[in-house]
Amino acid sequence: MSSSPPLSEYGSSTGVNALVGGLASIVLAFLPFSTVLGGALAGYLEGPDTDAGLKVGLYAGLVAIVPLALVGFLFGGFFLAFVPMMGPRGGAVGALGFVAFLFVGLLGLLYTVGLSAVGGVLGAYLHREL
Repeated sequence: MSSSPPLSEYGSSTGVNALVGGLASIVLAFLPFSTVLGGALAGYLEGPDTDAGLKVGLYAGLVAIVPLALVGFLFGGFFLAFVPMMGPRGGAVGALGFVAFLFVGLLGLLYTVGLSAVGGVLGAYLHREL
């Protein structure tokens, strides 16, 4: 017996819809609020239920955050690699840089996933109204 991914009430896979929405957010990253567009696409594909649209929008945001996190860790690691070269105050600069890195990462997560969830709800609403 094979196990297949869960399907929404309208016959589409939530995982596939989230992946499509997340990839759309990544491809459209040059546009402001691209995460809303990707979440809206995922929510539209998911169907008219706004709760399901919110959920698939969150998942799409998590897909879209992966490249942002990878780039963030790359630059964060690059910065922390040069902290010892900053002399006796390198530790303080490194600690401040690490706190700033975490703060910016948290803001990026909230922006990406939050706006993608809003887009998911909007996409579900559009599916219901169109």
